[in-house]
Amino acid sequence: MAPYRHFPDKEALLAAVAEHGFRQLTARFTAAAAATPDPRAALAALGVAYVLFARDEPSLFKLMFGSSVEKKSAHPGLDEAGWACFNTLRQAVATVGFFDDEPALNDVSLACWSLVHGLSALIVDGRLVDRGAGPPEAIAKRLTSLLVGALGALAALADVKPPAAGSNTKKPAPDSRRRPARVDKRQRG
Repeated sequence: MAPYRHFPDKEALLAAVAEHGFRQLTARFTAAAAATPDPRAALAALGVAYVLFARDEPSLFKLMFGSSVEKKSAHPGLDEAGWACFNTLRQAVATVGFFDDEPALNDVSLACWSLVHGLSALIVDGRLVDRGAGPPEAIAKRLTSLLVGALGALAALADVKPPAAGSNTKKPAPDSRRRPARVDKRQRG
């Protein structure tokens, strides 16, 4: 009962533990980002760090994101630590520079968080056991690399400028009278 003496109630105690969890997760993010100079690899590494944190600390992970602390915003330390953690992820997304505008940065950050959080929840809840997906770290590496690659491809498409007005960009229509090429029966296999 000694810990209760330092907190006004159970929720305050749990909020302090959850705050500590967010600070630990932020430290893992920082270490993961520092381990590689490539911004895209660093972003993927943050995602892997998130999943491994959940795997290593399942009870703490559930406390941080679950409903045990009903009024998270009523605990300034917890609120600050949670936002600092998210902002570390958001900064990694900004460093990659997928998109220039603020709404896109927020959406991409939320997409990255959603992927790793959902994957973490599936792992912590044992939903991927015996599904042939592999160990958590391998799954996290595959999926974060997939997401970062897909975001890079979308960003590249967004950089493609539309053709100037009035330019002829249409391909000529195929000649409908043309017959399809004959296939030699000996070549068909």
